[in-house]
Amino acid sequence: MTAQPAASLDGVTVAYGRHEALRRVSAEFPAGATGLLGPNGAGKSTLIKALLGLLAPASGRMHVLGYDVSTSAIAVRARVGYMPESDAHIPGMTAVSFVSYCGELAGLPRANAMQRAHEVLAYVGLGEARYRNLETYSTGMKQRAKLAQALVHDPDLLLLDEPTNGMDPKGRDEMLALVRDIATTKAISLILSSHLLPDVEYACSHVVVLHKGAVATQGPISALKGAPGRVFELRVKGDEARFADAVRAEGLECHADGGGALRVFVPEERESRLLFQLAVRHGVQVRHLRASVPSLEDVFARALGEEP
Repeated sequence: MTAQPAASLDGVTVAYGRHEALRRVSAEFPAGATGLLGPNGAGKSTLIKALLGLLAPASGRMHVLGYDVSTSAIAVRARVGYMPESDAHIPGMTAVSFVSYCGELAGLPRANAMQRAHEVLAYVGLGEARYRNLETYSTGMKQRAKLAQALVHDPDLLLLDEPTNGMDPKGRDEMLALVRDIATTKAISLILSSHLLPDVEYACSHVVVLHKGAVATQGPISALKGAPGRVFELRVKGDEARFADAVRAEGLECHADGGGALRVFVPEERESRLLFQLAVRHGVQVRHLRASVPSLEDVFARALGEEP
């Protein structure tokens, strides 16, 4: 038996007038951490709002934590924490009063909400700044406050929409560490919506990729990266096109990046010295060779029909 997914969509279409932001989307978000990837305008935020019951689909069905969203949207929102992309603080409120208020909105008694507010603000690194008004916060601090309000009622699922948006490198790393800790130590399932592939690869084990409102690919990141092997980036002196054709004739994937470099995938059972043998055979010289493992960037590029 497989565990119940945290969320699922079956043939969901969401339209704004004549524009279909989601087109017959069928996707599954398993328990744990799942990345929701796609270019700007792919439909990521629309999908999150639909899962919350804030947007009614034109067709299809959605389930979150076992609830049918169309009939149990209030029950869904009671068990889900939502961190929106845009600022959602209330001017004039301190962080602790704002987070506590969000806890009350989620159904916590006032005393419990205040206690939880102190706890989650300390957890996200705002313990010493919890009595400051939110409008005095930096962008990174506001992001942390949004995460705190999403956690205050101890949800079973977190929906995080661009949680590192506008943060400096240090703050981004700290936010991603929190996201990873939530999914592992706290055992809360989460959906991380982002256009930043390294963020998703660091924090998540599964991914759903959207493109133009449809699912381009989905599944475990490790499986989507493909068969074990290595990707080599190389530059050659000589007839590059002829060399690339020779590599492909050997059954290897070979792509030009447009900047004079070739990317070649060598399966685990083949040896990289084959590239040098082909170079000698076809009269070209290998000037640069760098090895790496297949990345989420390669998965994303293939899903969108681009060359890695």
